[in-house]
Amino acid sequence: MKAKTRQTVGFWLLFSLPLAWVVIFLILPYGAMGMMSFWSRKFPLFVADFQFGNYLQLFIDPQYSAVILRTLKIASLVTVYSVAFGYPLAYFLVFTIRSEKLRTLLYMCVVVPLWVSYLLRAYTWKIILGTDGALNSALLWLGVIKEPLDIFLYNQAAMVITLTYIFIPFMVMPIFTALERIPPALIEASQDLGAGPFETFLRVILPLSTAGIVAGATMTFCLSFGDFVAPVLVGGPSGTMVATVLQSQFGAALNWPLGSALAVVIFTLVLVVLQVSNRLDRAGRVSMG
Repeated sequence: MKAKTRQTVGFWLLFSLPLAWVVIFLILPYGAMGMMSFWSRKFPLFVADFQFGNYLQLFIDPQYSAVILRTLKIASLVTVYSVAFGYPLAYFLVFTIRSEKLRTLLYMCVVVPLWVSYLLRAYTWKIILGTDGALNSALLWLGVIKEPLDIFLYNQAAMVITLTYIFIPFMVMPIFTALERIPPALIEASQDLGAGPFETFLRVILPLSTAGIVAGATMTFCLSFGDFVAPVLVGGPSGTMVATVLQSQFGAALNWPLGSALAVVIFTLVLVVLQVSNRLDRAGRVSMG
């Protein structure tokens, strides 16, 4: 009995601090946000209430539904482009570069931008795409255009480019890890059985790297979905995303109940994405098994 008591005490001593951190900084704020989403706003204060007017406004008012759909579109495009560019890069690092030192060096070149300020990386693309930026300067020098163009900045295309550049390391890292863990014997066996490089890729490499793709796509989608810096720097009016609206509700609009309802919707969408990602990952593991 004493041994069991000591185990119980030891368990609570070990997990009390992490549990308290989760309760104080995660569960309680989420609970408060969920409660406030049902409150009413009566300027300049809020009234503790239980009504669904805030949620109805989000889905009835076209400006909010348009922002949510636009955010889903931009985050999906960023995810697709990150896979399109990140997978070949990870494949090149793992299967083409034979030198371990060179591979590590190139991999670090992918990771190092994460150590640089996020704001600086986003602002760099504002400079590149601006009227006096590198892209317009190059087109002027080549004689393609006669005067700087302003079509490269303050639109959704600029946001997709910027966010893809910022979050592509989160795609490359899990795919690189998944590809590196593939046993070389499986690839050699596929080649010995007469499969060509493309068939080996489709039947062996791609299925075994599915977990890395799913993990990278999940991180890229969730991070780009909740971004609010890039829309301010390179998005413009047509690139307003849901995080920008959320920030304005808690800031200038001073409508915390509506902002809380919007936060709950975002949180729910992210949970759905995580659940789908988890199911895809499990399905991939079962098929490989």
